[in-house]
Amino acid sequence: MIDLTGRVALVTGSSRGIGRACAVRLAEAGADVVVTYLTARSAAQEVAEEIQALGRRTAAVKVDVGEPEDIASMIEFVKDTFGALDILVSNAATGGFRPLLATTPRHFEAAMNANARALIFLVQAALPLLERGPGRAKVIALSSHGSHLALPLYGLIGSTKAALESLTRHLALEVGGRGVNLNVLQAGLVETDSTRQIPRHEEVFALRRARSMVGERLLQVRDVADAVLYLASPLSDMVQGQTLVVDGGAALHA
Repeated sequence: MIDLTGRVALVTGSSRGIGRACAVRLAEAGADVVVTYLTARSAAQEVAEEIQALGRRTAAVKVDVGEPEDIASMIEFVKDTFGALDILVSNAATGGFRPLLATTPRHFEAAMNANARALIFLVQAALPLLERGPGRAKVIALSSHGSHLALPLYGLIGSTKAALESLTRHLALEVGGRGVNLNVLQAGLVETDSTRQIPRHEEVFALRRARSMVGERLLQVRDVADAVLYLASPLSDMVQGQTLVVDGGAALHA
């Protein structure tokens, strides 16, 4: 049993989907959890209430992770309210499904700022808290197969996820000696509100099911959250700058 009692976690984009599952899973393991949202205030509040019902401290904070000023204000709130930060899960993402040939400068900037650049400013702002706590602090960035596979209408998101994975490795090199582990959790295709917007998503999910190497079991948000829990725990203290793939083996073969 992983016990995170006394630890404080922050999960960006945690009002729904994978982010919500991660926030609740960390709370189940004993952590106090800060939930963040951009537009879904009521959904974020529901997550906070679920965490509070587990006996954990929590707060729902509105933040645009594409804006460094928002990030700085959020971390200041965490410092003032919780006094610590031990686990940082960078999950919030945006981009939309469109051809790269139809991508505008505004589209590119928004996706890169939220999906990749945010990690830099999250670590910059949170580092004084992260390096202060007992044991090693953990930063986990959520990525996807689009970082290395060419997928229809996924070029903008996929390229920013590739940048995110590279940034994680370079940040690990810079701050690993300061008591912080940074790793990537690359999740396979999970059914969420976001993935249901993928064009012809039913065909895409059917293909992933056919490629699974764990039988009939489908990948769920809980499976991703369990892997995040491992990376957030002392069990992963010697895992640094790595990408952990959780997809039932679907991406191993054509």
